[in-house]
Amino acid sequence: MVVSEKKFRAWEITGFILVSILGSLLHFLYDFSGKSPIAALFSPVNESTWEHLKLLFVPFLLYSIVEYLVWGKEEGCNFIAAKVFGLFWGLFAIVASFYTYVGIIGTNFLWADIMTFLIGVFTAFRFSEKWLKHPREGKGWCAASLVLLAAFIICFVLFTWKAPHIGLFLDPVTQTYGIA
Repeated sequence: MVVSEKKFRAWEITGFILVSILGSLLHFLYDFSGKSPIAALFSPVNESTWEHLKLLFVPFLLYSIVEYLVWGKEEGCNFIAAKVFGLFWGLFAIVASFYTYVGIIGTNFLWADIMTFLIGVFTAFRFSEKWLKHPREGKGWCAASLVLLAAFIICFVLFTWKAPHIGLFLDPVTQTYGIA
């Protein structure tokens, strides 16, 4: 890794805090914006699990872009792959932990939902940290990560307005999908 361990650790801790705070604030952006279509691209438009994944996706991506511009360029494709696959595993951790605890208990609780979000943020940073400390060989990882990132962006935009009618996309409050 190009940056010192101390500097890297400071960036990751700062990132965890900023992504957690910004993600929490994003929860309210759509309503506060008067239900702006622009805000819908970045923040949840309903209470579905899918829409809440934006709480990690958007701030983690923004923070990763800043990291890349400040020190990640020297890591190149390895940095991009580390962050995108870290993001993938963070999103997966949110979905897996949410549905596991709700499946066991039978209902959800706000405090537990917040914990699943924080687990996702932690997982995203931890996975990308491990990747950066132990880089994968080959340019294929970079291409795969860019395809995955593009797929995420397309899905978040598309499914905000045209959500599939499956449980992941169902708003449990209004029983609707996407923007109602």
